[in-house]
Amino acid sequence: MTTEMTPHEDLGATAYAVPRPDPHTWPGLDRVPSGPRTRVSALVAKRLFAAAISRLPVTVHGADGPGSTLGLGGPEMTIHRPDEFFARFGRDALIGFGEAYLTGAWDEGPSGDLGGFLAVLSAEMPRLVPEPLQKLRAAVVRRPPALHRNTEKQTRGNIAHHYDLSNDLFATFLDPTLSYSSALFEARLDAVRDTVGPFLQAAPPVPGADLEAAQARKIERLLDQTGVGRGTRVLEIGTGWGELAIRAAARGATVHSVTLSSEQQALAQRRIDEAGHTEAVTVELCDYRAVQGTYDAVVSVEMIEAVGHEYWSTYFRTIDRVLAPGGRVGIQAITMPHDRMLATRRTYTWINKYIFPGGFLPSVQVLDEITRADTALRMTGRLSMGQHYAETLRQWDVTATAAAARIGALGFDETFRRMWHFYLEYSRAGFASAYLDVNQLLFTREDAR
Repeated sequence: MTTEMTPHEDLGATAYAVPRPDPHTWPGLDRVPSGPRTRVSALVAKRLFAAAISRLPVTVHGADGPGSTLGLGGPEMTIHRPDEFFARFGRDALIGFGEAYLTGAWDEGPSGDLGGFLAVLSAEMPRLVPEPLQKLRAAVVRRPPALHRNTEKQTRGNIAHHYDLSNDLFATFLDPTLSYSSALFEARLDAVRDTVGPFLQAAPPVPGADLEAAQARKIERLLDQTGVGRGTRVLEIGTGWGELAIRAAARGATVHSVTLSSEQQALAQRRIDEAGHTEAVTVELCDYRAVQGTYDAVVSVEMIEAVGHEYWSTYFRTIDRVLAPGGRVGIQAITMPHDRMLATRRTYTWINKYIFPGGFLPSVQVLDEITRADTALRMTGRLSMGQHYAETLRQWDVTATAAAARIGALGFDETFRRMWHFYLEYSRAGFASAYLDVNQLLFTREDAR
């Protein structure tokens, strides 16, 4: 059935003006779903939205027009064009919710705290929809497109969609290490009982703490955990912009780093050369599945999220294959609760559509289960630091927002800047609410099979 669409401007003039998305850059986003099916789904969405918001500590302005409010009071949301908002939300659920932000149908309201508002929703995510209706989830949510499946043929395109955007873009908001992953701010580490294995929990960081120092601390801890030192042969899966490889080489290790981002490869190699480690580090444009050789340590920082759940076993079997006897594996992974992982693993999300095609987050439990079932690797250490990612993302967003003019000068339009702000704050909300976590995981290898 073909979806009827209505031009963006037809859903009500308002003093709140966001430029209409360019139809060439943002195909389909400049038009709003319409027609009988949309009218019905919008009505259902409006009722479910009102029921959920009315019991949450938030304030929503404008859901029933100017002057109306919903919620128990708290972080704010202002709906500028309710007809458009509920049309998008009703037809495309959370994808439509995010798209309505991109077009300006709603925003964070007078408080300017988008992450705070989204964190309340994130904390209630499993309960936002009444339980009887959750059984209809499979009939409502969209499935990931076949082109997003992370086969060897398709993975490079999925990676390029995000990481090849522009090195200059990432440099506008990252710290000087160019680390695009959670930092570890100075904090107390508490031992916590856990069913998976030894578990440390990082206490929440101090807001505004030094991000560059925290990124260095994160990397050095991962290198310490995997025993990287003079003479160590290191495989890095996912190069980033080279900081981990530089620090491993500074310890006297030799590093083989693999990436599928040509933009990252070029800048990482330049930074490695400038740091004087050209002979110690090789940066190869290579799929992790094609890696050859033997390594004393394998490290991978927030790359497993791009592997896809169909290939988690392949990922770990590859690591098992190249790891030397007595070797160690250090993986920093963004994770979600196991039950939510099972419920959402075949769901096409706003993040998939706009940010990370083919991406999906594992649970700690599933990584433990897969390595036990398919490899000789065993999870022997875990550090949970989700609140540290919330602070990392907050600092990134503050910096990116301040650099809006520079980002615009790079050729990224207002719709992109709204998308980027929503992405960073949406992600921050997940960690702030503990719906998401990030863990440094240590695996050791059982050499006797």
